[in-house]
Amino acid sequence: QVQLVESGGGLVQPGGSLRLSCAASGRIFRNYAMGWFRQAPGKEREFVAGIRWSGGSTVYAESVKGRFTISRDNAKNTVYLEMNSLKPEDTAVYYCAAARAIVVVTTQREYDYWGQGTQVTVSS
Repeated sequence: QVQLVESGGGLVQPGGSLRLSCAASGRIFRNYAMGWFRQAPGKEREFVAGIRWSGGSTVYAESVKGRFTISRDNAKNTVYLEMNSLKPEDTAVYYCAAARAIVVVTTQREYDYWGQGTQVTVSS
């Protein structure tokens, strides 16, 4: 069993930055992939970024590439999402997820564990 807790969400103006954290506990295996998803009201949950616990392989959605950076600190069992140049369309609940996968996967159904989410609102 894996437990994930997100933090760092809040209200930010367009062009601003936020850093989300995902603290993981339980049986986190080195071959797990970690991902960030987001879901806006009335829209489907979409993949944002992913990373492997082992190695530094990363994957980004085209909509956030160049603006967001995913990273991890294995010693702290924590995954981060650095969000820069935020846009109103980035407004959503952001979820941390873990997948028992050899490579980073981008489909929601491939992830096995989920956090409760943290709200990010980008508005003037």
